[in-house]
Amino acid sequence: MILLNAFIIIPIIVILILPFLNVKWKGIILFAGLLLNAIISSYFGVQTLLGKTFEFILTGSFVTGLISLRLDALSGWFMLIINFVFLTGGFYGLFYMQTYKSKQNNLTLHGIAFILLHTTLISLCAIQNSIAFIIAWEIMALSAFICVIFDNEKTATINAGINYLIQSHVSILFLMFAFILVAMKTNSYDFSAITTYTTSHQGAFAIILFLLFFTAFAIKSGFVPFHTWLPYAHPAAPAHFSGIMSGIVIKIGIFGILRMILLIKLNYSFIGYIILIVSLISGMYGVMLAIIQHNLKKLLAYHSIENIGIIGIGIGIGCIGLGSNNHVLSTLGFAAALLHTLNHALFKSLLFYAAGNIYQATHTLNIDQLGGLIKKMPQTTLLFLIGAVAICGIPPFNGFISEFLIYSSLYHWLQNSILFSTVAIVFTILGMVLIGGLAIFCFTKAFGIVFLGNARHKFDHEVKEVSAPQLLPLYLITFAIIFIGLFPKFFIQVLEKPIDLFTNLHPIQTVPLQEFLFDDLQAISWAAMVFILIVIVIFATKKMISKNRVTTISTTWGCGYETDSPKLQYTASSFVRSYYKLAKVILLVMKHEDVICGVFPSKGKLETHPYDAVEKWVVDKPIKSFKSFIRRFSFIHNGRLQFYILYGILFIVSVICIPLIYDKIIQFIDFLKQI
Repeated sequence: MILLNAFIIIPIIVILILPFLNVKWKGIILFAGLLLNAIISSYFGVQTLLGKTFEFILTGSFVTGLISLRLDALSGWFMLIINFVFLTGGFYGLFYMQTYKSKQNNLTLHGIAFILLHTTLISLCAIQNSIAFIIAWEIMALSAFICVIFDNEKTATINAGINYLIQSHVSILFLMFAFILVAMKTNSYDFSAITTYTTSHQGAFAIILFLLFFTAFAIKSGFVPFHTWLPYAHPAAPAHFSGIMSGIVIKIGIFGILRMILLIKLNYSFIGYIILIVSLISGMYGVMLAIIQHNLKKLLAYHSIENIGIIGIGIGIGCIGLGSNNHVLSTLGFAAALLHTLNHALFKSLLFYAAGNIYQATHTLNIDQLGGLIKKMPQTTLLFLIGAVAICGIPPFNGFISEFLIYSSLYHWLQNSILFSTVAIVFTILGMVLIGGLAIFCFTKAFGIVFLGNARHKFDHEVKEVSAPQLLPLYLITFAIIFIGLFPKFFIQVLEKPIDLFTNLHPIQTVPLQEFLFDDLQAISWAAMVFILIVIVIFATKKMISKNRVTTISTTWGCGYETDSPKLQYTASSFVRSYYKLAKVILLVMKHEDVICGVFPSKGKLETHPYDAVEKWVVDKPIKSFKSFIRRFSFIHNGRLQFYILYGILFIVSVICIPLIYDKIIQFIDFLKQI
């Protein structure tokens, strides 16, 4: 209980003293408070992964009743991920935010929101009282909103923040509907009431309840078609918070879905197929839109949607395994989902921090204005490359491990499948292959155009590598990415307790997780690492042999046409032109061009702007129709005083007459019943 009190008191102290500190001490005190809270919560997280559970009962109020805090292995796994990403992101932010030292008030508000967000995210992993959960969810949404709109002088940033805030409250509405439905049936706000009631009332009620929760958490996670806030909020936020938002904030939606799977007793196969379909669509659609983006952070944001889809595929397969009493399938599915949650938090935060380095060095994220950064920023180039290879699921890095688990689960599922499940397996394999292939294509474009070739734009300032301390958290994340890739068996065994929570939902014969053949998986990673080391040794040997030789550098023969114009290089659009021609039925790209006239035109211009077709039809069209409907009543607001007096009189008359009319209607209905 002492540690729990300290966890609550530390953020309060930091929030109270932060406004009175100078810029340097704001960051130090903020990170110190963050570190202390991370240590406290990580202690509980490690204990839960070792098999312990914790329960604390808070007094609450007459509204909430007793507030239960329960920590199990699922809570512990997510708490450890949250702490790692927040600590690396917070340390990176200490140096990244030095550019904004003049914005004292903004930094103070950002710091308060930052530690408040960390506290509420950890709290959401433990709270099991519906009213307290909604309050914490609201605080989380507001804190993230404040962090997103840090650079509030830009209209686009404010619009992105408001978009995120509105859709976050749509998520809260669905949560409220679901919790109210449970409270009406059970007269309890405790999460245990969900299990108690759905155990005795399985069927339509349980499925409707789960779909309400799933929609609420899917909005936060960024599943298609609930993803439209994500590609705006991620690029608008500062780089350190973009990494945290993609690595952690959207994952709390995944935590919510997994928690409800544990609580709600229902037909797991049915919801498994629903999650699988939504996830496949999310994964494929996310990577398809990522390919055509011109903004580097927006490209990474769409890859968050893709990876949320991959996590969802694992969850869907795990649920189908529960429904079919297939222990191997459920174990591999949930193991893949939980491990990819960690993996995505690592390589996506690494990529966003690398993008932040690029922005600080060049002051742009437009891919078409970059190029040749490998010569100016070699360390950022290497770190971005490792993150790109990891996110594409290529060994020996961590992304390969979790995606391999999904393929393994599909293989085991295929052995005992019927016709319907065989079709699902085929489409899932096809979807995973497309996601992986398109991800490689996308990051080939991103890495090649940003870091290779020649600079496409001449900057007025020197482009150089960021400071060593700012690179330190990126190297720490890189180490974790490589370690998971080389020693996957250790991390999979760490997941044994969280996975047991799901596999024990059905009375099926359990098999120890260690008995799965993960040695082959580790051998693949080691073989890939050995190959990389051989390549490094070859290049190092070549460099040592030739270091004393005189090297002459000259222009490559250009077949009689030689020019240094960087305009002859691929642009972001030209690189993916063939792909766009194949996929333009699904994709939406708007073109803006100047008409070129004359034999020798003085200038010409062609710009392409990718847009989300789902956003157009699901968000823009309904809003446009609603606005059109509202305009029909604009005559009411005519500016004439006599009309406003008339409205007041009509309102008073309505207030008097409606109850009388209602009573007469009730009397008439009673009369008809007597007849």
